[in-house]
Amino acid sequence: MKRNKTEMALIAVSMVFIVVMLIIPLISVIVNSLREGLSFYAAALTTDYVISALQITLLAAVIALAVNTFFGLLAAWTVTKFEFRGKHILTTLIDIPFSISPVIAGLAFIMTFGRMGWASEYVTALNSILGTDLQIVFAVPSVVLATIFVTFPFVFREIIPVLNARGNDEEEAAALMGAGGLTIFFRITLPQIRWALLYGVILCTARALGEFGAVSALSKARGATFTLPLEIDALYMSGQSDSITAAFAVSSLLVLLAVGVLLLRSFIEYKSERKRAL
Repeated sequence: MKRNKTEMALIAVSMVFIVVMLIIPLISVIVNSLREGLSFYAAALTTDYVISALQITLLAAVIALAVNTFFGLLAAWTVTKFEFRGKHILTTLIDIPFSISPVIAGLAFIMTFGRMGWASEYVTALNSILGTDLQIVFAVPSVVLATIFVTFPFVFREIIPVLNARGNDEEEAAALMGAGGLTIFFRITLPQIRWALLYGVILCTARALGEFGAVSALSKARGATFTLPLEIDALYMSGQSDSITAAFAVSSLLVLLAVGVLLLRSFIEYKSERKRAL
């Protein structure tokens, strides 16, 4: 009986905390976004600034997802399947985005690719050779680089435990039977890690859509390099009533995207657990 009361108390406290800290604030965003009516809501989401911010956000998220999925798989495979000096150093380096502020990451890119950065002369030389006007800092490429940086560990970290738990027996047996590396990966390894891979992809996507700190240090042109979080901040900080309501409207768009990502994550978790049960 005491145990049941304890369980009920813990469940009640958890639910109250979740409702107060998560659900009510998100509902307030939706309610405030519709304060001026549906016509204002639709108009707020279709301005040139918001459309540009949405395009840049999705572009950065897609590129970061592709890059981090590829290198996350490569790094996880390397760390779990091979023994080499510096393995722990490599793992620690991959985890750096978890341990430092995103703003510091943005400043690091400025000091690398900005006018005073060591890579600036190489970018200038490349522009001279190709006849282009490529700009890294305060342009879309820096937004993409910042998004890649802050989301890099997610795919890697989701795959590592699964590969460690599975071991190398099946891959070694396939290699002894003459299977090549790509055949082993696509026929044996990938089916084993597909749910962890999808979970990491979803986490990477969610983080990319909501990134603010690193991008804010590298993005200064509204309508050209702003992402959705930066556009929301610009609208809210303007201080005008209509702009604040518009900020809530754009925020609701991110909320809906986040909810969609979470629902997809829950579905993948369900499928993964069901797969394990079978």
